Amino acid sequence: MGHIKYASDVGAPVEVAFTYTDNHLFVPDWMFGVASFEPTGELDQGPGARFATTVRLGLWRPTIPCEITEYRRNVVIGYTLRGRLSGTLTLRFDPLGYGRSVLTSEAEYAAPRGFLGRMCAGLVDNAVRSALRRTESQLRREIEEFHGTDLVGRIA
Repeated sequence: MGHIKYASDVGAPVEVAFTYTDNHLFVPDWMFGVASFEPTGELDQGPGARFATTVRLGLWRPTIPCEITEYRRNVVIGYTLRGRLSGTLTLRFDPLGYGRSVLTSEAEYAAPRGFLGRMCAGLVDNAVRSALRRTESQLRREIEEFHGTDLVGRIA
């Protein structure tokens, strides 16, 4: 199992950062490689909410089931991808003071199996590391832009 973790500060309070991240409509705007993120059940947020996630991988556009498996309001959201491209993205929010917060992004993913998989393990590690860094960076920018608009409060 591979594991990668990044932390950065965000120019928005925890409540604003969490509210933006918790809205499934915004997920394709910040999650790297995601073309669409559509609810498949009655829930569209919170623990147990399930989504059909269409991923952009070159010309390949697989749809992968995703579920929110960890959820505490204004603290943490954990997305788990199931299927061939399985893994977990966990986003933690901690107050930093002065209207700022710390966003910690963690990814856990299945290591490639078999002889060929072991030979490509470094490539997979680098790809996941790059995707997580891009996701974290884009999410931080989107949260700060969201916080700077009059949308704050309307979506909550």
